[in-house]
Amino acid sequence: MKQYLIIILACILPFAAWSQSNYWQQEVNSTISARLDEVKKQITGFESIEYINNSPDTLNQIYIHIWPNAYRDQNTALARQLKEQTTSEENITINLKGWIDDLDFKQDGEKIKTVRQPNIDILLLKLNSPLLPGMKTVLSTPFTVQLPPYFSRSGYTKDQIIACQWYPKPAVYDKKGWHQFPYLDQGEFYGEFGSFDVTLDLPQEYVVGATGMLQNQEELDRYRIIGDSNFKHLNSPVILPYPSLQGRKQLQFKADSVHDFAWFAGKNIVIEHDTAVINNRTIDLFVFKRNKQDKSWSRAIEFGKGAIHYYSDRIGPYPYPVIQIVEGPSNYSSGGMEYPMITLITSPESTIPFLDGVITHEVGHNWFYGVLATNERTHPWMDEGLNSYFQFWYEANKYRYNSYIGSLLPTNITDLQLDDFLDRIYGALNRLVAKQAIETSSENFSNKDAYGTVIYVKTAVWCYLLEKSLGKSVLDRAFKAYFERWKFKHPYPDDFKAIVEEVSGKNVDELFKLLKKRGNFR
Repeated sequence: MKQYLIIILACILPFAAWSQSNYWQQEVNSTISARLDEVKKQITGFESIEYINNSPDTLNQIYIHIWPNAYRDQNTALARQLKEQTTSEENITINLKGWIDDLDFKQDGEKIKTVRQPNIDILLLKLNSPLLPGMKTVLSTPFTVQLPPYFSRSGYTKDQIIACQWYPKPAVYDKKGWHQFPYLDQGEFYGEFGSFDVTLDLPQEYVVGATGMLQNQEELDRYRIIGDSNFKHLNSPVILPYPSLQGRKQLQFKADSVHDFAWFAGKNIVIEHDTAVINNRTIDLFVFKRNKQDKSWSRAIEFGKGAIHYYSDRIGPYPYPVIQIVEGPSNYSSGGMEYPMITLITSPESTIPFLDGVITHEVGHNWFYGVLATNERTHPWMDEGLNSYFQFWYEANKYRYNSYIGSLLPTNITDLQLDDFLDRIYGALNRLVAKQAIETSSENFSNKDAYGTVIYVKTAVWCYLLEKSLGKSVLDRAFKAYFERWKFKHPYPDDFKAIVEEVSGKNVDELFKLLKKRGNFR
């Protein structure tokens, strides 16, 4: 991508010349007990799923995602996608060593018929009795997950467990029907809102961060005390370590109004802790990082707190009790990955502006993905692109920097006032090669560069066009109204468009038609 920017920046130009009434959603409440075998890198568990049918339809079947099977062999949708996008089949062969087994689904205690699908990470449950509108049922199963060596989003390293998309998960059923789709590396997720009550059994020596609030008061107090000490003495070479304890522990996490649950466990982890106050609510902020000296990561708490305040002010108050930032293994294909209340940062580049931008972007996904839970597979721009628009403003305001351009900007650009700087930045970004339309489903991009340029950058450019057309104050009000109207729901593009028209009082048909425009904007 940067090869284009070098050319563009040589002649960087201004941007200015660019001639719910019947809504319903299902509710899924999950209770999971899981045990980590740290030697085999396996998770054995039992899950109970309360499925509430709020739709007007009678359901005779429910699709279940069993996404760890994406790592099983060379024939999965994940493997096929990776083969199409890389020349190194050897790496795929090495890493595709994960699965989920030992499933035995029951409905309200009675064994249920299951039907395997063409994609082995999707399972169809044939209900024993129809699930009528307004009724609920309980699905349950044991399961065993073999974690693969870490790549994509889940797995293990020498001393770190990265458990993402690890449990059986009902597919979304909404007004457009079932959304059962396979796990892909390039292409994210769509989940039903509900609650999680998860108990993890694992060795005492692991520090654990997870979606939700830790219920073990002694462990939570330990994290806070250690984390407060380390944060207050950031410039000291003495780090207060997590104690070396023997045996195993059972940690319980609870989360409400979320649609996913991820957890991370590591050894030799440095904990930092602070709090942020949002609308008179105190939010716990934890950083779990590697035990090393790193100037950029020493400011991770600062970056996380700045992101929480920034998005709360610009869009709507952060609604959860905790936010956690986890330093993961370096991953050159992704700077980070978001989950409710927790994010994994895997960026190998650690300059201060870049790390701040990555943390801000991933924390920002608590709004665009976490609370505004769009279908990321079909409309990826609604989370990645809208979030990038806010990230780019944050970076520009704080550093006169843009993470997609990096350090290539000359001083005559970085010395500009904010509005002029953004105008030049978006003028440059609009000249990137972006052949496909923004409104393209994620699996229909041929590679990650094309996906990133269109979904992240081109969408942010489109948002800037909205801003220039409607005025920044109007667009800000529209985003706040969008958040307030659609929080903890599943909005579609038409829902966002309706809010923009309502707030602006203008017909925005022509602006939204640009979402389907191939190539660059003019």
